[in-house]
Amino acid sequence: MTDEPLIAALELGGTKCVAMLASGPDAILEEVRVPTTRPEETLPALEAVLDGWRGFAGIGIGSFGPASIDRRSRDYGQITSTPKPGWANTSIARRFAERYDVPVGFHTDVVAAALGEARWGAAQGLNALAYVTVGTGIGAGMIAHGQPVDGLTHAELGHIRVPRSHGDDWSGVCPYHGACVEGLASGPAIAARAGIKGEELPADHAAWDSVVDALANLMGTLALTGVPRRIVLGGGVLVGNPHLLPRLRAATRSTLNGYVARPEVEDMDTFLVPAALGANAGPLGAVVLGQQALAERAAVSFTRV
Repeated sequence: MTDEPLIAALELGGTKCVAMLASGPDAILEEVRVPTTRPEETLPALEAVLDGWRGFAGIGIGSFGPASIDRRSRDYGQITSTPKPGWANTSIARRFAERYDVPVGFHTDVVAAALGEARWGAAQGLNALAYVTVGTGIGAGMIAHGQPVDGLTHAELGHIRVPRSHGDDWSGVCPYHGACVEGLASGPAIAARAGIKGEELPADHAAWDSVVDALANLMGTLALTGVPRRIVLGGGVLVGNPHLLPRLRAATRSTLNGYVARPEVEDMDTFLVPAALGANAGPLGAVVLGQQALAERAAVSFTRV
């Protein structure tokens, strides 16, 4: 156990939400999973969990998106233009801030996972990294100088368009962009293209070629931003298909073609690594968001004294 204050951490995912009462990976007191259905069902269920907890000093929320992270914006803390039925324009951060008299930290689930992996996981000790999840959707969160890299809004790197292999004109499954990275390499994309789910797909199936190609272009794009010293990989597609990582490392090296001549990037075995916190990366990252919100309120209070 640690002396850190307890945080009520929430990871809002597309299929399930996780509520965790913790101050770190060695101090997890409670963990509850709630199905993600309609907001009028899911959010009260999460509030019922938090109502039963005592002693948390802050709340951290890592949410699926797109989400508004601009604190000056009228819609701050909302899920915005998500294709998930019923969740567009749903207020999250302000709802919990109004119900509980504690600081609330809010960001995307991938940024939360990046913060968790930086504090306790595969990027421990690094202040610049990216976390990429490949599952039902594809998202990437970047951290620089220990803080999320964002501005007007958060990154949506899973929706960039990438070069296609010669002769590959498959339309992809993204409802917004068709053959973006998510439209080509997410779990639903693999199932639509191959006719069977990725976990049932043989390692030598041709459908994996386009998955590796799209993801390698995403990894190369992340490397070319100059931000990550390491890219941490999570999500069901990558975790459930370990044959992908060696192929992805080789394809990313080929994509970059020696251009980013930094030892951290050239050693793909340490540049592209699996998440160390597993399924807890998101909830533990939400703990970090809650801790940051708590520290910010303390700093504001100190300056007013």
